[in-house]
Amino acid sequence: MLCTSCQMNTATTPEGLCAACVQAAAAAPPPPADGRAKAGGAPAWLRSPVGLGRAVVALLGLVVAADLYSLWAGTVMLDVMNDLIAGEFGADIERRAERADTLYAYSGGPQLVALVATCVVFLVWFHRVRVNAEVFEPYIHRKKRGWTVWGWFVPVVNFWFPRRIAVDIWDASAARPAGSDPAVPLDPSAERGPHPLVNTWWTLWVASLFADRWAAKSYARAEEADEIRSAVGNMMFSDALHIAAAALAVVFVLRLTRMQDRKARSGPPQAQPVPAPAAGP
Repeated sequence: MLCTSCQMNTATTPEGLCAACVQAAAAAPPPPADGRAKAGGAPAWLRSPVGLGRAVVALLGLVVAADLYSLWAGTVMLDVMNDLIAGEFGADIERRAERADTLYAYSGGPQLVALVATCVVFLVWFHRVRVNAEVFEPYIHRKKRGWTVWGWFVPVVNFWFPRRIAVDIWDASAARPAGSDPAVPLDPSAERGPHPLVNTWWTLWVASLFADRWAAKSYARAEEADEIRSAVGNMMFSDALHIAAAALAVVFVLRLTRMQDRKARSGPPQAQPVPAPAAGP
């Protein structure tokens, strides 16, 4: 039977825990020197993020596929609009225009379904890796667990809270610097290193949100052929940004999942051995 906590190692106790999880609970690290408390909430237990990570990656692939279909439908629409602007008319151009309009209208459905499904599974995965990160490093997290989900939906703060949480998870899951004592928790006040992958992914995601809103408004107002052509071009630019953000999200999910899996399998930090008491007379 697998451990009920980490879901990776074989359970060795009546409670269903493996030896690594029992040792991790017994060897809880001391608080950092600045006195910062660990994140509140229910106790943090390691649980494997591998299955959820694979599901997120598969769904992100569907998101990319839906966006690619939308891009193709956009090229069909642009071709028809260019012919209308050039002065073509007749039954053939009307049939092409109706077909292009139908294709482009249908492209929104798969995009919405894929995005909603991906968001749900991604948030479950994101919450799991956040809890795991608290097991690895309990004192460096600047936001409580609840913000792992709600931080994406609360207006204004949703532009930087998820990124900050992602950075904390990344730092907690990364391998310790050479020469550091693994039994001593990271100093929360220490300077953080650069996070190019997280920053690039987050920048593209936020940019795609703004581009999508701008493109949707321009498409809703478009009536003439030249206006529709311009609006479709805006929508295609938004789709391209969305594809780029999804591709980097795949890399982010795979790397972070691999980092946590590797760190969990390496076992808890080894505390300094306690000297045995002196033998009696």
